[in-house]
Amino acid sequence: MPEHGSPTVRRRRLGQELRRLRERADMTGDQVATRLGWSAAKISRIETARTAPRESDVEALLVIYMVDSRQRQELLALHRDATRKGWWEDYRDSLPKEYTTFLGLEAEATTARDWEPQVVPGLFQTEAYVRAMMESGQRSTLEAPGGVRSRIEVRMARQQAVLRVDNPLAISAVVEESVLLRRFGGDEVMREQLGRLIEVSELPNVELRILPLDTAHPINTGAFSHLKLPEFHDVVYLEALLGGRLVEDETIVYRYEVAFDYLETKALDVDDSRRLLERTVRHWR
Repeated sequence: MPEHGSPTVRRRRLGQELRRLRERADMTGDQVATRLGWSAAKISRIETARTAPRESDVEALLVIYMVDSRQRQELLALHRDATRKGWWEDYRDSLPKEYTTFLGLEAEATTARDWEPQVVPGLFQTEAYVRAMMESGQRSTLEAPGGVRSRIEVRMARQQAVLRVDNPLAISAVVEESVLLRRFGGDEVMREQLGRLIEVSELPNVELRILPLDTAHPINTGAFSHLKLPEFHDVVYLEALLGGRLVEDETIVYRYEVAFDYLETKALDVDDSRRLLERTVRHWR
């Protein structure tokens, strides 16, 4: 398990294991609910990790499923891990639910593949760029100033958690060239931001490619992030104006994976992308 493990994923693992045990016991959710005096919806929410069960709930289920002592201890330990807070949960009240789930999954992912046609990917943004970008968005969406400050804190905390750890996430990103030319803030903000992109492009866990403007645009879609997860199927997070959407359908996720593969073939390679970044910095002087 990666060192940047996630209670979000452990909740899902616990739910999947409880469902497996129920099916092994040849019981329906309705039958278990009747035995325990619960609703069938509660069983479903536990198994799909939409709610965090209490330890007493897990123990009650394990009794019905006739789980032996060794496995019982393993599952209760997994439950304790699943109740620990991830760094993002301090900001839960100010974040869309889907994005909070995405952050939890990202913390356990082994690889992230990001396509960004409009702004610098969040993991690579400077604080000044984030502030300028979000203040611009505030004018168009009427977001409160406090919300902007909170989102800046989240963005910086996410970078700290994902990039500055002993076992960082492997990231492949394709960024459209127009992103390098789209102003947020003053020239100094843009120079600093492009300098940051050059820095992160040299990290051993990052592959950053630029899709040139003079290349025929290969796909018609907004930003997305494709996560590869150990022991679970991949997921895709789609960016939107007010939040986003998490996609878990395996067929749809596969189509995004193919789309990203195609984007990489049309983008400059890593070295040529870095040289383009170095040339574009001069645009902001």
